[in-house]
Amino acid sequence: MNVNEMVAELGTRLKQARLNSDLTQEAIAEKTGLSRKAIINAEKGNAQLKTLVSILIALGLEKHLDNFIPIVSASPLQIAKSQRSLKKRASGKTQLDQDETPSW
Repeated sequence: MNVNEMVAELGTRLKQARLNSDLTQEAIAEKTGLSRKAIINAEKGNAQLKTLVSILIALGLEKHLDNFIPIVSASPLQIAKSQRSLKKRASGKTQLDQDETPSW
């Protein structure tokens, strides 16, 4: 599937979600503060990201954004590299003066 087919499919799914919610394009436009033309364009797969997210919120589908692009955690290699730089033992070189009290 190429990019054009993917955005067309996304637009089709957006339209179907609107129809399943029994909402008109005008109703979504009013809920989002967008023009009806922006809704039509989104349903054709021609929408800005902000428009797409606004429509998803109006349809109550924003919770599905985590499935759309999952949150990526650090890889095991990245974690290992970051832990290498952490201090693993005390050097014992820093000594407090007898009169000095700890800051804690």
